[in-house]
Amino acid sequence: MRLPLRPCTPLRAPLSLCLAAAATLLFMLFTATTPAHAADPTPTCAAPDARTFPLTTRIHDGPDTYEAGGGYGTWYLDLTNTTARRCTAIHPVVVLVDERHALKPSQPRLDFYDGTGPRPHPVRFATTDEAELVGAFDDGFPGFTVDPGRTLTVKVRLALAPDTGPNEITANAAVVQRHADDGYWVGQSNDYRFDVEAAPESGTPTPATTAPSAATPPAEDLSFTDELARTGIGTAHLVLAVTSVLLVTTGALLLARRRR
Repeated sequence: MRLPLRPCTPLRAPLSLCLAAAATLLFMLFTATTPAHAADPTPTCAAPDARTFPLTTRIHDGPDTYEAGGGYGTWYLDLTNTTARRCTAIHPVVVLVDERHALKPSQPRLDFYDGTGPRPHPVRFATTDEAELVGAFDDGFPGFTVDPGRTLTVKVRLALAPDTGPNEITANAAVVQRHADDGYWVGQSNDYRFDVEAAPESGTPTPATTAPSAATPPAEDLSFTDELARTGIGTAHLVLAVTSVLLVTTGALLLARRRR
């Protein structure tokens, strides 16, 4: 695969795997599980010598608290194209990291809207060895298109199953562009932290509550090398979460193919 990411170095990236490896594995999954439209040629929106992500990505206006078994809370994902190129086949990938390492893939109910109609697209989560959850905006959906200099706002809704325990969760979105059988890591969001309250023993479920400070400020535009050197969910958790779950999923897909 051709990935416009700088190689990992021992000094700047003390991680066992770099972003390039994570993105490579991500597209091994995409191309193995998506329909024929994934093979269509797509021009990349990242210049070959780019040192910053072409898409500035921001999560905002999300609730600061969700009630297990309660209603959906709505938040938004801004994708801003900072280049002179059109970005197509864009797929956000959401990573959820919970403080108690107890969140199960069946508990978060995440949907996104593609802007073409009222029907939401469900996001399926898989768990990693580190107990993070990873879910791609890709249920056969061909991806978002962001024109040069424009911002596309994606509506997202999230609810938690009744059996979800009290917790604190951090959400982060990596953004990937599918390019035939190649992949490009083209954006990464700020962190969005929220609390989960246990379901009440009785009564009517309440909707999630919103606070302006629920999402942290947008992440600054950093070089790919600097992204690797950052700490927290923006680097180690995000990279290892995406990589771990896709290693497992891709291995299962290859095994299934061999058995046919």
